[in-house]
Amino acid sequence: MDLTQIDLIIFDKDGTLIDFHAMWSGWMEQLAARLEAGTGLELTPGFYAAMGYDAEARRAIPDGWLAATPMARLWDLTAAYLQGRGLARREAVAAVAAAWFAPDPVATARPVTDLPALFGRLKAQGLKLAVATTDDRAPTLATLAALGVAGWLDQVLCADDGVAVKPAPDMVLDICAALGVRPDRTVVVGDSLNDMAMARAAGARAIGMLTGVTGRNALALASDAVLDSVASL
Repeated sequence: MDLTQIDLIIFDKDGTLIDFHAMWSGWMEQLAARLEAGTGLELTPGFYAAMGYDAEARRAIPDGWLAATPMARLWDLTAAYLQGRGLARREAVAAVAAAWFAPDPVATARPVTDLPALFGRLKAQGLKLAVATTDDRAPTLATLAALGVAGWLDQVLCADDGVAVKPAPDMVLDICAALGVRPDRTVVVGDSLNDMAMARAAGARAIGMLTGVTGRNALALASDAVLDSVASL
């Protein structure tokens, strides 16, 4: 893709800038263990299936909940799963509250390339840079700071910022409006079909990354281009 026709790049975070599975696989396994310990129920196989987690491969399933769902929604889905296993609503909520935790955004964030160098090159070309993620703001900002890229970003939009999340176009449109860039001069870079759908719905271009949850063939059908990694931008 000719980036001379682009003024703004909007990056997804997990699976695009950092290794998705390094952060979320351990979290899913620990959460399942905590839920089992707290409820006394054998939950893990069914819980993994419900959340969209392949325990053998230790990877999120591309179209599953874990792959692209805000934390608040995952919390609700977990409580609903426990109710489906026979717990009363009050018991399910209490069990999730006792077991729930957020992954350490610094210890588990493994960048897919030298991100400060990449962002520096892109900024040197006059491009504006942003992040749009279904993760919450506090862990996102902590992750970006730890990766050394927070200062390169013109805008960050997160799941708990009150904007409709992917695949709705709102995140792209809000970032474009805030930065004064037309959507058709914008490209979304992400690893999921939700990223690609968000870009299309907003009238932006889309580049799929193979560092996350979705395979090449699926991304090729939904994007303008597919790259092995953001290092290739």
